[in-house]
Amino acid sequence: MIQRIQTIYLLLAFVVTGILLFFIPLWTMKDGKEFYFMQSQVYTIVLGLSTTLTLLSIVSYKKRQNQFVIGRLNIILNLILLGLFVYRSLNLSGETPAVSEKGIGMFLPVVAIVLLVLANKAIKKDEDLVKSVDRLR
Repeated sequence: MIQRIQTIYLLLAFVVTGILLFFIPLWTMKDGKEFYFMQSQVYTIVLGLSTTLTLLSIVSYKKRQNQFVIGRLNIILNLILLGLFVYRSLNLSGETPAVSEKGIGMFLPVVAIVLLVLANKAIKKDEDLVKSVDRLR
């Protein structure tokens, strides 16, 4: 399980969606307070689903097709999350740098999407390899 590259990609995606967002703020409000994902119920639910899907994908390493489908669902979920972040950032009041600033946490779903795409690519490669070996038998 661990020796496969897609598991490493999935573990990194888990770290990005499940651990780093607790420490990295999404943006800073105009009064100087940092906004974390836990302060919004919608962000908490979507990130919780994404983290759960990533863990489910890691655990289902014996079923490559299910792992691939779960990865695609997770990519769609992270794209929705990214869309919510972009929508919110465009609606932040006072877009001058002195009033509000966006944090690096808003771009972590992009990193998660890249890692999930790489994991799905490796899963597809494994599945093709198994199919080619089955043809030879």
